[in-house]
Amino acid sequence: MALVSGGILLTGSTGFVGAATLRALLTTVQARRVRLLVHRRTPEIVGGDGVRLVPADLGQPSSLHGICDGVETVVHLAARIGGDEETCQLVNHHGTAALLAEARRAGVRRILALSTAAVYGDGVHRGPTEDQLDPRPVSPTSRSRYDAERLVRAAGGVVLRPMFITGPGDTWFLPTLLDLVRALGAWVDDGRAWLSTIRVEHLGTVIATAATRTPLTPGGVYHATDPCPVRVRDLVTRHANNPLPAESISLDEAERRLPAPFTPRQLRLLFTDHWYDSSRLWRTLDLPEPGGGTGCGRSCPACRSRVADG
Repeated sequence: MALVSGGILLTGSTGFVGAATLRALLTTVQARRVRLLVHRRTPEIVGGDGVRLVPADLGQPSSLHGICDGVETVVHLAARIGGDEETCQLVNHHGTAALLAEARRAGVRRILALSTAAVYGDGVHRGPTEDQLDPRPVSPTSRSRYDAERLVRAAGGVVLRPMFITGPGDTWFLPTLLDLVRALGAWVDDGRAWLSTIRVEHLGTVIATAATRTPLTPGGVYHATDPCPVRVRDLVTRHANNPLPAESISLDEAERRLPAPFTPRQLRLLFTDHWYDSSRLWRTLDLPEPGGGTGCGRSCPACRSRVADG
């Protein structure tokens, strides 16, 4: 894999994934080659290390002028999560369009953007590859991120789609899962659902590697999850501080019991199968798989599928 030698522009460096990516980048490249788009906050990791900060706002396209000058690679992680349709479209769709226009004007050679497997929308998802499931986003966030995806891919950029991201700074996935189990006082379908997850530090390494090497296919999309999904019961058991429930109820019963402020969509998202085949990413980047690359034997559906195919 060829090493990319030019400058890197990183957006979203103060976010959950962005901070982990910045740490990974600074162990991979010289700091003077990293430029950060900053909006309201400055990354805590920055301080006298040569990283260049450039103030700009994706919601104000005029502020982006010149931001890509001298840059070879754009790593676009910034996104508006939550909010109404207009706000999400302004930042995620139109902001990405403005950034891509600047990248094109400046002659940027490579673009890597973070999206989400939530663009697939509702339904049970059991191990599809990137080519087997058509996106059907249902929320303002997912719709606008999918619109941004299409712009990035049309420009020859690469899109990564993680699902559930864990680790220090996770304020949504595990907290919501644990709170839901506690609020229901029961497992849903015995906690049997399989979910695709990835630790934030692993995702940061994946993004930094993809940004500084050249193996990923221009215009391509990759599932950025751990190779093996994990059961809801195992996740909760591993992280819960409260006594685990003894009762198990059906998804329908859980929806009848569901207290505010939880939503039926959250319930279905967290307690039905949502896992994705990520073998294309790990094979292409040639990175060690989390957990030593040994998988989990035959206990998860991804490993069972690989055994059956092999």
